[in-house]
Amino acid sequence: MRLRVLMEPRHGARYEEILALALATEQAGFDAFFRSDHLLGVDPADPTFRPTDCWTTLAGLARETSRVRLGALVGAATFRVPGLLATIVASVDEMSGGRVELGLGTGWFAREHAAFGIPFPPTGERFDRLEEQLAVITGLWRTPTGDDAGFSFDGAHYRLEANRTPPRPLQDPHPPIIIGGAGPRRTPAIAARYADEFNGALTFGDRTGVQLAERFAGFARACEAVGRDPDEARRSAVLPVACGSTPAEAQRRAEVMGSELMRSTAAIGSPTEVTDLVGALAEAGADTVYLHIYDIHDLDHIALIGAEVLPHVTSTPERTGAR
Repeated sequence: MRLRVLMEPRHGARYEEILALALATEQAGFDAFFRSDHLLGVDPADPTFRPTDCWTTLAGLARETSRVRLGALVGAATFRVPGLLATIVASVDEMSGGRVELGLGTGWFAREHAAFGIPFPPTGERFDRLEEQLAVITGLWRTPTGDDAGFSFDGAHYRLEANRTPPRPLQDPHPPIIIGGAGPRRTPAIAARYADEFNGALTFGDRTGVQLAERFAGFARACEAVGRDPDEARRSAVLPVACGSTPAEAQRRAEVMGSELMRSTAAIGSPTEVTDLVGALAEAGADTVYLHIYDIHDLDHIALIGAEVLPHVTSTPERTGAR
């Protein structure tokens, strides 16, 4: 079982604040530090929200951390064209010494796109673009050095002509790709073709992991439909968390989440209670859990989970075949 930290700042963040949280994550012993890829916050009307670019900050963290893996959960395919994104990720992978992972999804936050002048196509087109982006990114990364023909792609939304100098990530064959979501058809089908990790997404109120298990089963069926062994890919889940040494401390941290809807899914309570809920996700099939953190200034929260939860969940045996 891998336990990771996912940053979702309610009011945005400066780079120094993100760095402090990433360093606390590394010091506490977590496997990875991930951040969301958003330009607006949970409340799109919040005038105090401070946006930061996901991959710019990850590049900085690549040079200022030494062990934790780094990535986005998940990036919006609407934000960056695939050739540029492949180059950005490969650059950060080299800067980190091979610690980067690419999470990519369709994008969903319409107001965010409108606020920053980014086109937001209909759902079907966003899925089409995501699929083409993954074909381009993996195609570029897998094109051999010195290939005279280079990499070309002629899709409905993206066209590349004879790229003979594709970006070169440090990891072989390329950084792990994470795809996930709640969709029952296209999401698992795309993940079956491209994902090294399938993320079952956040399901409000699913404390027992029943819906998560159903999504994992859907992904397995999609893998079998294309002749892939489902156990080649990891399976992950997101868990909002408010852990406290006392009930009052846990409730104080839960209030930062903002909405009752978010708290309905969260692990709120003592280290033992949080450990039990992580265990429920493991029983549903997850081998990786992203702890969703909203108060980025509460570094004591990270230290507490690292000391009192992490040792109990990382001893969980991995599924056979998990990368």
